[in-house]
Amino acid sequence: MTLATRPWGLLFLSLGKFPSNNPFPGAPMTSARSARPRLRSLGAAGTAAAALLLGLATAPPAAVAAPVTHEAESGTVAQGVVESNHAGFTGSGFVNYDNVTGSSVQWNVKAAQAGSATVTLRYANGTSADRPMDITVNGTAVAAGKSFAGTGAWTSWATTTVTANLKAGANTVRATATTAAGGPNVDHIKVEGATTPPPVVGTPVEVNGQLSVCGTKLCNQYGKPVQLRGMSSHGTQWYPQCLTDGSLDALATDWRADILRVSTYVQEDGWETDPTRYTNLASTLIDQATARGMYVIVDWHMLDPGDPHANLANARTFFTDIATRHQGKNNIFYEVANEPSGVSWSRIKSYHEQIVPVIRNIDGNAPILLGTRAWSSLGVSEGATETEVVSNPVNASNVMYTFHFYAKSHRDAYLNTLSRAADRIPVFVTEFGTQDYAGEGANDFTMTQKYLDLMAAKKISWTNWNFSDDFRSGAVFKEGTCDSNGPWAGTSSLKEAGVWIRDRIRSADDFPTS
Repeated sequence: MTLATRPWGLLFLSLGKFPSNNPFPGAPMTSARSARPRLRSLGAAGTAAAALLLGLATAPPAAVAAPVTHEAESGTVAQGVVESNHAGFTGSGFVNYDNVTGSSVQWNVKAAQAGSATVTLRYANGTSADRPMDITVNGTAVAAGKSFAGTGAWTSWATTTVTANLKAGANTVRATATTAAGGPNVDHIKVEGATTPPPVVGTPVEVNGQLSVCGTKLCNQYGKPVQLRGMSSHGTQWYPQCLTDGSLDALATDWRADILRVSTYVQEDGWETDPTRYTNLASTLIDQATARGMYVIVDWHMLDPGDPHANLANARTFFTDIATRHQGKNNIFYEVANEPSGVSWSRIKSYHEQIVPVIRNIDGNAPILLGTRAWSSLGVSEGATETEVVSNPVNASNVMYTFHFYAKSHRDAYLNTLSRAADRIPVFVTEFGTQDYAGEGANDFTMTQKYLDLMAAKKISWTNWNFSDDFRSGAVFKEGTCDSNGPWAGTSSLKEAGVWIRDRIRSADDFPTS
């Protein structure tokens, strides 16, 4: 890519120092850069609960309330029409999906209490071809690519059932077509509440223990793939007042986050100006996350210069100090190069293969997160693809590769890259936003939800940018919240993006334990 096509938003969003207007107006971009209890029960009960959440159970749990029918024509229809020309439907009609990927119906479902519920969908498919759909609850996929095979005629109605965890109060259930043929005709869903799952047992770290890379996934102490979801700090040199006991308590208990990313900038008035101060600050935040049972990413936030070798000596010093102080902890990830840019993958790989042993000589267990080319876009922002990493991986074990996106600007080319890469290499999305590439402007929640659905289906862990009250729309708190010391819990201090992402972090974890 030329200088003009560099995704400047990742630089300016991260710096937090630039005015809100684009400093390079007209610069082109390349095609495009998910209050309920956690599922943390142990033993056989935990296995059964995890299977139910994934929609794999064959028998629903015991009901405690009469089923409630939600007609499709009363839901929110996207790219579809309500019709009544095929007999056998209930209510006043059914929804005929447009023949496009992404057509959907969404229902608002209220639950009297948190717990597991069966969701039965009634449909007709008069063709001989399968019309698969993703079924999501509160933005989290509970059945990805679920089959809706032909029923013989448009007047022949069939049912299929998934099981999902509902939170007390308002929930959303959505059925989204995944192919260009669209979905089947959908008549209604029937929701039947069930017994409340076993009580929460432990924090994310207590349940999962030491994590490690297994194949292309991140796995817990039981060898089961897990997905972590949480928040990234902004630069600790600018927003330490947003990382307090109160805000971190809220992140752990109100947001129910699994992980905190601590962003220690190297330049931009960061670490290099006072190595002792910023190493101590990162260390303190690691201890605070640990005390709350969260995982923590130690983010070496190198940004400009884009060649990580420019900071190799500094990185050796920083990671030697941090790893020495925290060796023995089982909740740490090391992100060794935030967003390399302007240099080849082979150059970045060389850096990784020099810094990984520095950490491994002290901490042999922590997963290490490796930045990828073109601002951690797996090369897409500089015209490459994930194949350069897939075909030439870093010579190290227990490592994952990072991917960053901003959904308003980074569209299907980026989404498809992430999808392909996650099938070949371990990927961790350590930074993303719902806004444009500057972390500003209107939120594109629809595109972001596509990313979240993909990451849920493939168990790709993520942290959202960012846990601060910066003026940009990508900061979750309203301006002035941090200087006023909150309020931290609830939604009164949150911007639109903060309310949305908090709700997705709060959705139930799937942490299999046996």
